[in-house]
Amino acid sequence: MTDPQAADDARPTDPVGRALLQTTKALAIVGGMICTALALMVTVSVTGRYLFSTPIRGDFDLLAIFTGVAIFTFLPYCQMVRGNVIVDFFTNNLAPSKKAALDAFGTFLYLVIAVLFTWRLYEGMLQFRASGEVIASYDFYRWWTVPFNLLCMTVLILAIAYTLVRDIKTVIEQIRSAASGPSKG
Repeated sequence: MTDPQAADDARPTDPVGRALLQTTKALAIVGGMICTALALMVTVSVTGRYLFSTPIRGDFDLLAIFTGVAIFTFLPYCQMVRGNVIVDFFTNNLAPSKKAALDAFGTFLYLVIAVLFTWRLYEGMLQFRASGEVIASYDFYRWWTVPFNLLCMTVLILAIAYTLVRDIKTVIEQIRSAASGPSKG
């Protein structure tokens, strides 16, 4: 989103939306802490590898797994503040009601994809758990981080559903506004 005013307008004012926004902010802060810890780990590992030929054991595996975890933490906040990339080149000249309808449709598609992805993530966790796969350097089971990822995806689904309701309300308002005639101002 390039317009700071549009970002402020996207912030919820109702109690449910504010609670959801606070939850997504907390998850994003956790993600930031994970990224910071990963950056420190990589720095220590590279320094140890270069100076003492002793990197952190399993650093590549840990980096891969926890980078994925961090990404899951940022998705709900990005949705709540409407921070997703929007390509509106083709829709710039459409009526506001049509733009709002396309935004609602895109949000609906995102909801469907998030639900399907969450389902497949759950199924993958069950397969990881059944296989007992661990990181080679540690007795760290690959599935251990997936429940947290599922929590993040659940919050994402709630955020998408919340923003979809807001999008539908916007469509209705735009249609009513268009039906009542041109706006003044």
